[in-house]
Amino acid sequence: MTFSSVIFLFIFFPVCFLLYAVIPNITVRNIILAAASLVFYAFGEPFAVLLMILSIIFNYFFGRLAAGNKHDKLAVLFAVIVNIGLLIAYKYTGFFTSTFNSITGLSIPVPNIRLPIGISFFTFQGLSYVIDVYRDKQSVQKSLFAVLLYISFFPQLIAGPIVRYEDIAKQLREREFSSDRVARGIKRFIFGLGKKVLIANQMGFVADTVFSYAPEDVSSFSAWAGAICYTLQIFFDFSGYSDMAIGLGCMFGFDFRENFNYPFIAPSIQDFWRRWHISLSTWFKEYVYIPLGGNRKGNARTTVNKLIVFFLTGFWHGANFTFILWGMIHGLCQMLETYQIIPTKKKWFRPIGHIYTLLVTIIAFVLFRADTLSQGFRLIGNMFGGVMGSDAVNAEIHACFSMLFVIALIFAVILSTPVCRVISEKMAAKKAAGAYEYMTYIGSLLIFALCILSLISSKYNPFIYFRF
Repeated sequence: MTFSSVIFLFIFFPVCFLLYAVIPNITVRNIILAAASLVFYAFGEPFAVLLMILSIIFNYFFGRLAAGNKHDKLAVLFAVIVNIGLLIAYKYTGFFTSTFNSITGLSIPVPNIRLPIGISFFTFQGLSYVIDVYRDKQSVQKSLFAVLLYISFFPQLIAGPIVRYEDIAKQLREREFSSDRVARGIKRFIFGLGKKVLIANQMGFVADTVFSYAPEDVSSFSAWAGAICYTLQIFFDFSGYSDMAIGLGCMFGFDFRENFNYPFIAPSIQDFWRRWHISLSTWFKEYVYIPLGGNRKGNARTTVNKLIVFFLTGFWHGANFTFILWGMIHGLCQMLETYQIIPTKKKWFRPIGHIYTLLVTIIAFVLFRADTLSQGFRLIGNMFGGVMGSDAVNAEIHACFSMLFVIALIFAVILSTPVCRVISEKMAAKKAAGAYEYMTYIGSLLIFALCILSLISSKYNPFIYFRF
């Protein structure tokens, strides 16, 4: 079940929210949310929900042990082994087997293991909980139920943002439920739904079409169209789901941190990662980069630490060399920026920096999206090679450029910048702030209606997190 599915919008969420709203007791409300979260996950992953519950139980007991003084380090070690072991077993076994076969020439059968949705997210949250308890013994949660609700809470379960326990520990016990929060949450959810359904899906249709053809048949123009559309698709898909998660959390009284902050306006790759998938980059910073020594042990060690982090960031996204290379490109660019080989700190470079950052981002995402390194490199070659491609294939790709696509592209460009936020802040300071706020709610209803029409009329509604 996804947030943009009709069954979620018109059955699951209304029932869950109505039950939550009519019962004032916080304990019962938590039980409703926990039960709803398990149903939400089990709807598409009936077996994997048992795996998630088992993971939660293990992390709960590891947390209790980490809160002591006798076996705390051992508890953290076992938590790392169990959580990373789960990821390796379900996400990387096939990759390691096929890689080993290609190196040795053996023919070991490659297991076809179904990847549980959200495993990358709930294992990271469980591991961060144990490590945080080890660092602050007083933060341990004695209630298994509270840990279960924290990790399985459906708004952030399958697509993030990755939420640290300390950020919502107090909210699990006490939180506000008001009409104002519900209204703000609904508006934020609809905004995210619009980004996903009206923009990401339109961009994704073009990107999928381009990447479905052999690279030699794709012209330079079509290759650039596919690359740019996929970059916009993944941003509006990821950020749209984050907006929906934040909105759902707000409706139930939870405050999640922002996960995206206009990354495409960044003047450097370092700044890009301060704005892109913030919860993931923060997780790697807190639990990998800093424990490795961060930037405290000289430039050479800092460089190695960053490259390790970006290798793992790429590998976290998927079991393919395309993801690893995507991460390493970002790590290499950060290294070059750190040593100012790419002079991002120079004022004269700032306008160029925006172009450079966008180019690196788009080119790296071609590899991220490609099924193989060969496909990715050939499409990148097409982008800069003046390739004509196949007339029939180009005609099929150009047919995707409908009026709806053009409108979505215009909105994608506008919403990639803080223009709307600046307008909202200026309007909030004026006397017409109340009227403007009223108009934003009217606009939200219009966006919601357009989303429903799109979902009903089109079968194309991909769930991009199946890959991760």
